[in-house]
Amino acid sequence: MIRKFFVGGNWKMNGDKESLGELIMTLNTASLNDETEVVCGAPAIYLDYVRSKLDQRIGVAAQNCYKVPKGAFTGEISPAMIKDCGVDWVILGHSERRHVFGESDELIGQKVAHCLENDLGVITCIGEKLEEREAGTTEDVVFEQTKVIADNVKDWTHVVIAYEPVWAIGTGKTATPDQAQEVHEKLRGWLRANVSDAVADSVRIIYGGSVTGGNCKELAAQPDIDGFLVGGASLKPEFVDIINARA
Repeated sequence: MIRKFFVGGNWKMNGDKESLGELIMTLNTASLNDETEVVCGAPAIYLDYVRSKLDQRIGVAAQNCYKVPKGAFTGEISPAMIKDCGVDWVILGHSERRHVFGESDELIGQKVAHCLENDLGVITCIGEKLEEREAGTTEDVVFEQTKVIADNVKDWTHVVIAYEPVWAIGTGKTATPDQAQEVHEKLRGWLRANVSDAVADSVRIIYGGSVTGGNCKELAAQPDIDGFLVGGASLKPEFVDIINARA
């Protein structure tokens, strides 16, 4: 099974129309590997702007949404609103949503189900904190997070799993290629045992956590790493190098 390499850029709460416009121009004029699917996660207020300016060969994602179509939920956005902006993806369960804003596994699972019911592709994030890795509970944590997601997925076609060790996000520390590959391989094994062989073989499991132009090629060479979810580096020209990690 050939899994198409997938590179997501998570711009987080960064940028304005001027700086994002410059980044969009860089991406629009760059030579990007045709064999890589690229999606940029823009701040909600700029989704319409980014989708209208960014070349159609590059997808756009919201960075979060809520679990119902509409209602009295001040400050939230729904999959229907995201799709109305021409956007086809959403990032769910990022560690900052989990640990800064207190989102539970249960809530993230409900969001996954609602997004997929509304034909919105989901980049769903899992990952352990430093104390969990040091305590040897990485597998327990990521398997539990993955189970709640799997319980809410009927069709895996539009699901990408992003493994992001929390201790490597924005810290400059990166899981070594061997560390990342080990967890990705075990996640694929969990999918094989608990979902199906077909899903295990086809679902893309991407890595996030201080991915840079300097370390992307070695990470991309691992057999179970199917791409990246890139934070800070996705706001810089080196994002092009990361997109082309397998070129």
